[in-house]
Amino acid sequence: MSFIIWNVDPQIVSFLVVRWYGLLFAMGFIVSQQILYYVYRKEGKDEKDVDTLTIFMIIATIIGARLGHVFFYEPHMLLERPLEVFSPIQFYPEFKIVGLRGLASHGGGIGILIALWLYSRYDITFKKWKFKATKIKRKGQNYLQVLDRVAIVVAITACFIRFGNLMNSEIVGIPTDMNHGIVFARNVSESFTGTGSPIEKISYSKEDGEVSEQGFRPIQMHLTFKNGYDEAKIRGYIDGHFKKMITTYSYISDNIYQDSNKPMVYSLEQKRGLFTAHVNVLGISRHPAQLYESISSFILFIILFLVWNQKRENTVPGRVFGIFLSVLFGLRFLYEFLKENQVAFEDNLPLNMGQWLSIPLIIAGVIILVRSFSSKATLEHTQ
Repeated sequence: MSFIIWNVDPQIVSFLVVRWYGLLFAMGFIVSQQILYYVYRKEGKDEKDVDTLTIFMIIATIIGARLGHVFFYEPHMLLERPLEVFSPIQFYPEFKIVGLRGLASHGGGIGILIALWLYSRYDITFKKWKFKATKIKRKGQNYLQVLDRVAIVVAITACFIRFGNLMNSEIVGIPTDMNHGIVFARNVSESFTGTGSPIEKISYSKEDGEVSEQGFRPIQMHLTFKNGYDEAKIRGYIDGHFKKMITTYSYISDNIYQDSNKPMVYSLEQKRGLFTAHVNVLGISRHPAQLYESISSFILFIILFLVWNQKRENTVPGRVFGIFLSVLFGLRFLYEFLKENQVAFEDNLPLNMGQWLSIPLIIAGVIILVRSFSSKATLEHTQ
């Protein structure tokens, strides 16, 4: 098994701004809803409740995850760019459609906890611009019982979302010399193929050579230039602007590295009137942290489903949810050691923000899980 050079376009259809992340996010909820239908059907509950529950979860996840990101990682946005908190449009530094970027899983979790508390106690309707909340007692759906069932599908949704993060080349890991590392090259490609760039397209290939402890791996960038660029112009561009960008700008040098004190090593090839430069550089291989979490979430989903399936409606309330909290956020705490910090202020913290937010959820999960195995909880459920 060898490292992967990841240069996948995050957009499925560029002119409609349809992204893989959005598709996988939606697929997570679609699959989750079908699983909830199955769970409610097997327990003899009204399947119509799943529709209501799904709406609660979607709204809570989006609002909670977005607000969580802003509060935990970019609180300055509330004062500086409040219109961008829930807007799919970026106004600064340039106006463009970017979709809803920046979602924090801890914020989404908090949103879901609040929404499910409301669902388990109230029937909420909104008709003809009138909001109405009626207190209700759903049979077999107290707060912990709802959390148990939803925890199963949240795990599979997390699997889809983390894979979406991989397609977006975001939430990357720290450098590694392990063979399953990934060189995230998409940001580099976008930096050199924008409007006004002489480069038409970029591709990558692996080269033979030693791998350093910092994850540096020999690779080649294949730069295909547009019509109208002769050999002299191309050499001037590579030795000048190209080298400056690849050695100076962190969003490039964090993924593709070139020593500023060494000359660029490359060769030129001309085919059908177009020049292609084969440039020798170093790719920085990183832990695929998104894949770690995606695979772990899928395995956790299987475990939770099997635990529920043993007794189904007779499962002790809190048991599935306790396993979910303690395992998911326990692993999240550990995986954070393999990730780059998301924002600069985390560099000065003994633990990053994701770890601090995970600790109370891990503790809560352990408490709920232990209580579910107590004789009192079992007795209360059987009565």
